[in-house]
Amino acid sequence: MMHGFIPPERYFPYLTWTEIEQMKDKENVVIVQPIGAVEQHGFHLPIIVDAAISMGVLGKALEQLEAHIPAYALPCLYYGKSNEHWHFPGTITLSAQTLISVIREMADSIYLAGFRKLVLMNSHGGQLQVMEIVARDLHQEYEDFLVFPLFTWRVPHIAGELITAEELEYGIHAGDAETSIMLSLLPEQVKMDKAVKEYPHGLPKDSLLSMEGKLPFAWLTKELTKSGVMGDATVATKEKGDRLLESVAAGWVRVIKDIYRFRQPQF
Repeated sequence: MMHGFIPPERYFPYLTWTEIEQMKDKENVVIVQPIGAVEQHGFHLPIIVDAAISMGVLGKALEQLEAHIPAYALPCLYYGKSNEHWHFPGTITLSAQTLISVIREMADSIYLAGFRKLVLMNSHGGQLQVMEIVARDLHQEYEDFLVFPLFTWRVPHIAGELITAEELEYGIHAGDAETSIMLSLLPEQVKMDKAVKEYPHGLPKDSLLSMEGKLPFAWLTKELTKSGVMGDATVATKEKGDRLLESVAAGWVRVIKDIYRFRQPQF
């Protein structure tokens, strides 16, 4: 079961080298690199959350994707840039430079094999900019290589119907959304009896500055929360998680189809 949540027929490492060599329309085959993190998620969630969400959402999306659209999942890149959490035991972090090198060298291999569409499917909010930097650099080096630095949660979904406005703004880590979707994906690994509600402390009042958004400030998790949670995990439910998972996966089906049809603009 090396493929985990991914349908086996969509799992890239199960292919032989000759199947890859002989693949038709290779320049439009969509290769997806799931990227997560191994970092603290409070008292109640395991440190695998971000990687589990990448794999779970991608797996469900690939199950629903029409068979004639060629798309394959690479093995998950579990470790990421998580140094904002490194004061909490168990967090494993790569530097930005190391993460960039790993992604670039993986991408070099994908390009060498003849593929021209690569999705960086990232589920960790602490490395969005890293994905954008490496995607631009790869496209600058190989102008026919189309690289898409995408955040798992930015596809269309129904979180706004299920989660409060306060939680949507401040529940950025181990709160309602992540806990609910983990109750859907890995319920046996969620300890709801240890779930807490803790929103970030000490944020500037009546200020244009914020943790994230247009005018952010740099922060470390220990400065904002004692538990490691930023959000309300106590209201999470499996029912919400099931609906979130279906919704986000459906958004990813649309995105993969868009990428399959995408052609790089040029004069």
